[in-house]
Amino acid sequence: MLASYFPILVFVLVGIAAGVLFISLGLLLGPNRPYALKQEAFECGFEAFENARMKFDVRYYLVAILFILFDLEVAFMVPWAVVFKDLGAYGFWAMLPFLLILVVGFVYEWKKGALEWE
Repeated sequence: MLASYFPILVFVLVGIAAGVLFISLGLLLGPNRPYALKQEAFECGFEAFENARMKFDVRYYLVAILFILFDLEVAFMVPWAVVFKDLGAYGFWAMLPFLLILVVGFVYEWKKGALEWE
């Protein structure tokens, strides 16, 4: 029984070794040229190296959560679209409520102004 798990163990060990190898090579061979522009705020909207108790804009996190939500819903649609012809009418009617909920949620967020950055 233990022998049947050996290929899985080898697969995991090779994956870990490859990950460590690639990260190590990137750190050793990759360029390391820090400058002031790299230290500026990028996507989060506030400085990275300030007081942890400072006020921040919550709208960034709202947009990020909405992006993740709609991105995951679209990720569920990709396999369905690939086999759409094989599923036929049943596949269409089974996915229709999901698509309607997606559209209603998107329209709701749009009307509420959650997708606008002022």
